[in-house]
Amino acid sequence: MLSYGFGAVAYGVKDLCFSTFLLLFYNQVLGLPSAQVGFAIMCALLLDAFIDPAIGFLSDRTRGRWGRRHPWMYASAAPIALGWLLLWNPPAWSHGAMLVWVFASAVLVRTAVSAYEVPSQALSPELSADYDERTRIMAYRYLFGWAGGMAMLMASYGYFLADGLLDRRGYVAFAAAGAAAMFIAILVSALGTHREIARLPRPEIERQSLGQNFRELRESVRNRAFLILMAAGICYYSAQGISYALSNYLYAHVWGFRGADFQWLGLVLLLGVIGAFLLAPRVAKRTGKPVAAMGFMVGAAILLTLPYWLRLAGLFPAPGNPALVPLLLSIFTVNATCVVSSTILGASMMADVVEHSEVETGRRSEGVFFAGAFFVQKCTSGLGIFVAGSILAIAGFPETAKPGSVPVETVDRLTILFAALYLSLGFAAAFFYRRFPFGKAEHLARVERLAKAEMPAGG
Repeated sequence: MLSYGFGAVAYGVKDLCFSTFLLLFYNQVLGLPSAQVGFAIMCALLLDAFIDPAIGFLSDRTRGRWGRRHPWMYASAAPIALGWLLLWNPPAWSHGAMLVWVFASAVLVRTAVSAYEVPSQALSPELSADYDERTRIMAYRYLFGWAGGMAMLMASYGYFLADGLLDRRGYVAFAAAGAAAMFIAILVSALGTHREIARLPRPEIERQSLGQNFRELRESVRNRAFLILMAAGICYYSAQGISYALSNYLYAHVWGFRGADFQWLGLVLLLGVIGAFLLAPRVAKRTGKPVAAMGFMVGAAILLTLPYWLRLAGLFPAPGNPALVPLLLSIFTVNATCVVSSTILGASMMADVVEHSEVETGRRSEGVFFAGAFFVQKCTSGLGIFVAGSILAIAGFPETAKPGSVPVETVDRLTILFAALYLSLGFAAAFFYRRFPFGKAEHLARVERLAKAEMPAGG
């Protein structure tokens, strides 16, 4: 569990930095219009609609002495590191050429991350068929993923970008550290789980035409439980992407964060992740995964937006008030616990979909299902950045704006647009989580049925 979970550090670093700093870097540091940067990154997302399912499908059908998943995991480490360095070190080209650069380098990073993350996530239902143990496995994965992201966040604010978020020189070391962290995490995870290869499922694969392959793919993704989780993921992860992309704008211009405030932010969010690691499996065991995921999601949506509504009503401490930062960070800690708990349970339910589909179709399609889930997760940094750029444009937020120089009316428009959209998407995600069609009893019955079907005659 430790080595498997540690690999999520790579996605945690990529996702947090991509979502939190990329729009800021190309908009506020390099001076490109926010809407155009968001559009270029969203165009890269469109390719993911084809790349992720293809990787998942091919991973399911990969055969060799290293099994179905590990060849992809090993091969992805170097391309991820290379793409990351290119993304944060663009050449001094023209305006249009810079947009092409961010599009191309984002495609490289996304594709390489998919080549690792999709097969790696597909390992989770293969490592265990136990209903509750799958939640614990996912808890380790999300613990390391968020811990990697938070560690990179604290290192960025406290060291790499300590001279200012708009100082381009800091992004050179920032990019190198991120590339090294992702490369090491992937190799450690692949090597640490290598000995499990011999006992992983190796279903027989018949040679088929391309048309037959696509028919099987369509049958798998039409699974009702899978579609419900996809809908929940689209709502929540899009909300998360918008929140990440606007976070530095909100922290600096709404709450007046400075220096050490950002360091504390990373620490308290990490505490929230640890809380989710301890709480999510226990709550899900008592209430069931769908009910727990819904409750955590409702709590997350309310808690994150509550300070913004209170500020607009004049009921929250103003920037400069000594009570503001401790109160805000306390709310964000509980919010992080709710957010991470809901995503842990969503991933655990996705693992349970594998047997549900196997009973219906006779095939195990772990790679296909987790490719769909991972595509939704990457909406956080694609669609989220695009929508965030549009929100900034609608609010009339200026480029290269210094904290304190933006009119209050503009900051209020930004606050209202963000909080209303996040709350709506969060509630929609909770609605879909609650409609997940089965629980522990149904899952155990399916596992037992499949085990009997695989038992040798007379055995």
